Amino acid sequence: MGSGIAQIVAEAGIEAVLHDPIEGAYQRAHERIAGFLTRKVEKGQLDAAGAATALDRLSPAASVEELAAVDLVVEAIPEELELKREAFRRLDAAAEPETILATNTSSLSVARIASATGHPERVVGMHFFNPVPLMALVEVVPGPRTAPAIAEGAISAVRRLGKTPVMAADTPGFIVNRVARPFYLEAMRMAGDGAAGMEAIDAAAREMGFRMGPFELVDTIGADVNLAVSQSVYEAFGRDPRYEPHQMQEVLVSAGRMGRKTSGGFYDYAPDGSRGNPWSGLPISSVANRARGLTGAQIADRLLATIVNEAASAVADNVAAPESIDVAMRLGANYPSGPLEWGERVGLAAAVRTLDALEAASPDGRYRVVPLLRTLAESGGSFFTQRR
Repeated sequence: MGSGIAQIVAEAGIEAVLHDPIEGAYQRAHERIAGFLTRKVEKGQLDAAGAATALDRLSPAASVEELAAVDLVVEAIPEELELKREAFRRLDAAAEPETILATNTSSLSVARIASATGHPERVVGMHFFNPVPLMALVEVVPGPRTAPAIAEGAISAVRRLGKTPVMAADTPGFIVNRVARPFYLEAMRMAGDGAAGMEAIDAAAREMGFRMGPFELVDTIGADVNLAVSQSVYEAFGRDPRYEPHQMQEVLVSAGRMGRKTSGGFYDYAPDGSRGNPWSGLPISSVANRARGLTGAQIADRLLATIVNEAASAVADNVAAPESIDVAMRLGANYPSGPLEWGERVGLAAAVRTLDALEAASPDGRYRVVPLLRTLAESGGSFFTQRR
């Protein structure tokens, strides 16, 4: 993530100073960026002189304090709150007052990170998506004390880097990691209950227009990353059943099956990277349920209904404007359509019927319909006009 951010900064004509306390990390990042730039030259996307000039814009810093002279610092260290807070304490003590301090956190509270500093007004979230050079979206997340000028500065920086900024409130998961939870969790519920096999669910999702099914996608992202975000969002929402991680996620991580990077996740993978069969060690419920297997259309209905419900929840909680939520999910999660527009096209009433039926079968709150969604479904209204 850090090297990807550094690459787009250098390609945008900006000097990029990199710090990592792990010995050899800068050299590995430099080599990785050089490799990516070489491939761009080979594809005709960049000339050799441009690649060489971009590489020349990279330089190492021996300590956090050496970053103090830059205009914008983007932190991309692991998703551990205290690690990030310590880095921001040091940055705040060293940097000039006008320096923007940005965290690339994907799910942690910007406010809690900023509270480690004496100047929380200059701390903002800038959440990039992997792989950074290819993904167009950056979520810009002001904390409750972030100065408006700092948020605007972050938005300007994102645009200068050739990315699309979307403003999101400092709430758990922001936009993408919140609205995307049902794509994974509902898929795991269906598979874990024996209602449909993983391959059938992945196939149904691809038929809907997704580039990968939920199990394929987790294997690509990494089961450890997926579980960490799921746990963070679940805890931040007070253990709301809607966000409860699935046992499958924990089993995979405990077994060391993180996905493609370990040659095994939900699926087995051959040495050449080709996908094999679903892993037999996953906890699956009764075979009797599978005999009643869901059709592809039923799988699609459940996935879409739960995603639309979560997107509606984000609108109701003022996480972002409906248009911004749809843009974020298209650009940050490669959704074939924005979930709110998609839901309206298919029919909000149909989503509510699906959710009500699921809630009747599993009345633990995970399928409860967001009041805003129910109101719009009953009135024939639209997310895109209801606030005007």
